[in-house]
Amino acid sequence: MDVIYGLIPGMLILGIAAVAVLFWAARSGQFDDLDGDGQRILMDEDELDQPRRPDTEHDQRAEKGD
Repeated sequence: MDVIYGLIPGMLILGIAAVAVLFWAARSGQFDDLDGDGQRILMDEDELDQPRRPDTEHDQRAEKGD
């Protein structure tokens, strides 16, 4: 029973902190553009038009013919 006296204030503080973080995120614009990321994934064609450049040593050796 003594544990409850410590858990109840702890849970209240944790709940208040969670609500504060939610309000901070909403005011700072975290939830403004929910569909934008999904659309950018589907519509990004700029990188497809650019030639692929070798990034690793293995790719560089493959291009040289080693």
